[in-house]
Amino acid sequence: MRRCLGYCVFGAVLAAVCAISSPAAAQDKKAADNSATPVNGKKSVPLPPGGPTPRTTDGHPDFSGVWFQGSAGGHTFDAAGRRQFDPKVTPEEPPSFQPWAAAKIKAMSTTDYELGRASVNCMPRGVPGMVLLTPYPIQMVQTPGQLVQLNELNNNWRVIPTDNRAHDPDPDPGFLGDEVGRWDGDTLVVDTIAIDERTWNNFTGWFHSDQEHVIERFTRPDLNHLFVQVTIEDPKVLTKPWTSAPRMWSLGHEKLQEYYCTNNREIDQLNKLKEKETSEKRTKSAKP
Repeated sequence: MRRCLGYCVFGAVLAAVCAISSPAAAQDKKAADNSATPVNGKKSVPLPPGGPTPRTTDGHPDFSGVWFQGSAGGHTFDAAGRRQFDPKVTPEEPPSFQPWAAAKIKAMSTTDYELGRASVNCMPRGVPGMVLLTPYPIQMVQTPGQLVQLNELNNNWRVIPTDNRAHDPDPDPGFLGDEVGRWDGDTLVVDTIAIDERTWNNFTGWFHSDQEHVIERFTRPDLNHLFVQVTIEDPKVLTKPWTSAPRMWSLGHEKLQEYYCTNNREIDQLNKLKEKETSEKRTKSAKP
């Protein structure tokens, strides 16, 4: 079964930009939206707990499995099933940007949003985008001492040590950064620094500095559900840390499908559109 949640036709995104409609960020958001409208006549049925939390041989909760965003467990074509949290029950404050950062984001155009998106540039979403910015399923593979995350979206993956080791004292920046894990009771806390500055934390311009620090908290309260909560610290860009609502993932029984970003010609067309916009602004500002 082919899965398509808004990324299958890149050309449609560009057409939306050229028509000066809402940015493709809206398509990404729609793919993971909280809409209660059934899709293809299907109605979401939230999964029951399903049983106790499975554990690995070392006694920790076992996060292994294929996980689908939201509460319906594999109903990938049902928008209601992709609800990860209810903002009325668990409100999520917007990030608190420093004035200069807020001004920079406000000045961005729809084309700027598109040019900064990982999917347009065929780049990985990185940390924390691997859990915050994907409506596609993920697979967790856990063994004592490490957790492997496999993302269907662009076939991204990461290996997280969970043995309470320290950060590399001089890490090289990367899309996944330098990440280490430790257990806090039944919660796995993943701590990440040295994140490549080309990644964004949302689809509408939330850039970050070289000082960004991400903390992810993974919990599995029962057999069928996984929760991930993310805290982002960035003293150069934010006035205070930002913490997400707990994101819910539900256990599914499908294998991940092949997804690669290849031969993307959108970036050239978007750059031409950006040059046109810049030229028009200069012409407008030069008029008496």
